[in-house]
Amino acid sequence: MVVPLFVELKKQASFFLREKIRIARLVLTDVTPTQLLAEEVTEGNPAAPDTRTMGKISRAAFELEDYWRIVDILHARLGRFDRAHWREAYNSLILLEHLLTHGPASIAEEFQSDTVAITEIQSFEHVDERGFNWGLAVRNKSERVLKLLEKGPLLREERDRARKLSRGIQGFGRFDRISSAPIDSSEWRMPPESCRRSNSLLVEPAGKIDQKENANPSAEAQIGKRPEAKAKPFFPGKENDVGRSF
Repeated sequence: MVVPLFVELKKQASFFLREKIRIARLVLTDVTPTQLLAEEVTEGNPAAPDTRTMGKISRAAFELEDYWRIVDILHARLGRFDRAHWREAYNSLILLEHLLTHGPASIAEEFQSDTVAITEIQSFEHVDERGFNWGLAVRNKSERVLKLLEKGPLLREERDRARKLSRGIQGFGRFDRISSAPIDSSEWRMPPESCRRSNSLLVEPAGKIDQKENANPSAEAQIGKRPEAKAKPFFPGKENDVGRSF
């Protein structure tokens, strides 16, 4: 009884400490809640990122500032693949797959530079004590992400499927809200001044955009411009230039 109690107390203390660090970072630095979410879901947690959380991240990716924070975290995770911490790369691949099908269309171009790293991840092999072949799971996920990064028919089909599914859900008991469906560059435009938010690529639902004439040019070009100042990814437990790193 003593050992389980000690383990439970240790877990609670760890959670309490992490939550305090999280709050401190939000208060004392320019980190955003979305950046924290992206860091947390790509950690080496046994549980894969859940769909609801990934949905929040993919919607936030249409915000210029959050877009760069999200992709920088994924670049760092994928580019520093460590077999001892393989779940970080695996969870990152899961999030990247979701962003490719639900996030900005520019995600596919952004991660072309990571194809070599993702290919190397495919060589990972691991079977756990219960006999589950995690190496195969990692390879399958890597292959799917690489296929999506080809920007071919599969990517278009998956984005279209995600869009239709989202619109179907939105039309069932939902009011007029900004769609969480992926927005192709052909649908993007800067919103009128009355509904514009700072540094935002979130625009009116596609249905409304289609009804308007004289739409402004695509806003996707803006997403290729990095903001001048941006907080670096912060991965607790590893060294960086301020004592912690990725």
